[in-house]
Amino acid sequence: MNITKYICHKIPERSFFIKGHQFPVCARCTGFYAGLAAYLIWNHFYGHAYDFNMLILSMILMIPVSVDGITQYFGPRESTNNLRFITGFIGGIGLIIFLKIVMKVILSVLL
Repeated sequence: MNITKYICHKIPERSFFIKGHQFPVCARCTGFYAGLAAYLIWNHFYGHAYDFNMLILSMILMIPVSVDGITQYFGPRESTNNLRFITGFIGGIGLIIFLKIVMKVILSVLL
């Protein structure tokens, strides 16, 4: 748990628990990592082109987690752990697509 303090706030009220043990990251980060892993597994079997349309899709997929995080941070509402997980999962998929596109562009420039 000490290593994860650098990648997540781990606030107990915003984390999942199993049998009294807190997850090493909060619900939103759990969703992010689950989304990243799920997409990478899916993409291994069902690949697709990383083009401009996918770039736009990746940005759209990151909107829910941004709205959830910003509205919670500035106080109009309090998010739930389930909503944090779902928006994190969707945002994780968007993030990995975005990163794959960025890596593709960087490699095409370097090679």
